[in-house]
Amino acid sequence: MSATGDEYDAIVVGGGHNGLVCAAYLAREGLRTLVLERRPEVGGMAGTHELLPGVRVPALAHTLGRLRPSIARDLDLAGLGLSLVQPDARVSAPRPDGRAVTLWTDPARTAAELAATGIVGERDAERYEEVDQALRALASALAVLNGRTPPDLAGPSLADALAGMRASLASRSRVPAGSGGLLRVLPMAVADLVAEWFESDALRALLSARAVRLSALGPLMPGTAGLLIADAAGADAGLAGETVYARGGPAALSAALAAAARTAGAEIRTDAEVVAVRAVARRAAGVRLASGAEINAPLVAAGVDPQQALLKLIDPELLGPRLSWRAANIRQAGASAKVNLALRDLPPFNGLTSDGAARMRGRIVIAPSMTYLVRAMRAAKHGRLAAEPYLEATVPSLVDGGLVDEGNPSGTRHVMSVVAQAAPYRLREGDWQSRREELGDIVMGTLERHAPGIGALVVARQVVTPLDIERGWAATGGHPLHAEADLGQWFAWRPLHGYGRYRMPLSGFYLCGAGAHPGGGVTGAPGQLAAREMIADWHAREG
Repeated sequence: MSATGDEYDAIVVGGGHNGLVCAAYLAREGLRTLVLERRPEVGGMAGTHELLPGVRVPALAHTLGRLRPSIARDLDLAGLGLSLVQPDARVSAPRPDGRAVTLWTDPARTAAELAATGIVGERDAERYEEVDQALRALASALAVLNGRTPPDLAGPSLADALAGMRASLASRSRVPAGSGGLLRVLPMAVADLVAEWFESDALRALLSARAVRLSALGPLMPGTAGLLIADAAGADAGLAGETVYARGGPAALSAALAAAARTAGAEIRTDAEVVAVRAVARRAAGVRLASGAEINAPLVAAGVDPQQALLKLIDPELLGPRLSWRAANIRQAGASAKVNLALRDLPPFNGLTSDGAARMRGRIVIAPSMTYLVRAMRAAKHGRLAAEPYLEATVPSLVDGGLVDEGNPSGTRHVMSVVAQAAPYRLREGDWQSRREELGDIVMGTLERHAPGIGALVVARQVVTPLDIERGWAATGGHPLHAEADLGQWFAWRPLHGYGRYRMPLSGFYLCGAGAHPGGGVTGAPGQLAAREMIADWHAREG
């Protein structure tokens, strides 16, 4: 289709990282592509915020370790200025007794340290490398499914059946016989899975926390073992998980993706809010902006969350009452908040001040026991703020000094990014406007118990509630993953049964954000896979 003026082959609604990935692939294929972003800048949750003059901190996402390697290669992100840093310490967990568990990049180093410190039992230290390999095998098997478009369960074809068989065979070939395989593990509660692996409560809690991070689920919920496997499937990281920073903060990734899209020929417009997908004869025909302007395109992809895509962008008459009801019941209420801190000096975390602060370069997890983690997530389930929340913190200025300008007016030397669970979107008492600083105080109190004296180091504090996530980043329910990622909203069922192949009810309209398979996190995979389907439909249409 030749296009002039405000006519394009494809429009991408939302300039988050998935939207930019989708646009870059479409443009590389020769489609005239337009990205429309309602905010003044692209990047969405992968952004860097100026907390104080000369002091920058990750706005929401603080690590980028699950970015799909094929995307980085295809789009030459390194050539476009993206520089990634991976510290040796992947994650550390301070203990109330003053010690800490650290999981290093090298499993052998981790096992040796666990044995030497005696924080975990001798059996757990001996088994660590074996369990690490088992998790990698399970993750490799799941990565096969995460790298392909789900089959059409509403009307499967022979091709879908064969693809499913191939995926199944590939998965089985990667998993050791003694593990029970993915079909056994995926529906399990992560608490049960880690109990099979280790005896140490500290190690169980640290691994379980990774499974429920950014979700509203607790470690006793069925299917949370699958979330741990899914997180590991994003990278070859094993039990330690992936911790990767971008120099310049997460916005550096977004800038590189935007450059890749523009280099391929895509156009990007900011301050351009899309309010509707236009339709002609039940086919997408373009979009309408808040300004009233209309832009034409036969293909439209939405990087927004599923409820926005279905309930706000499509005419209700086209969606129909039954599908509207189903869309309204997509589970999208989040339980995650964020606290960003400017600090005068490094925080003195228990057990992490040796080795030149090397242990603080990775993720710092406050979840000292399974009971602690269960209680925190249970509070969110009932609409309450956890008195002792599960926290995941990073000190990105330790590996990227450019985040803090030398001689800045506030005297800040480091920044800290803290993801706080559990902070329910729907509070049983009060509202987020009145309880925002209460949440900040709870987080600081929890940090103080594990890093005594940190409160005196704080120069500035920013509290981002689930309501802020909804309003600031247009994520319905304030869910960072756009929708809960349990088995009921996974693979071919994400976001809804019958719509797991990126194609939405309106022909020519697609979902390319985190609410589509394979889900949230900074992977770029939904954008990449959605673009693949759009390109296939484009060639079928043109051919």
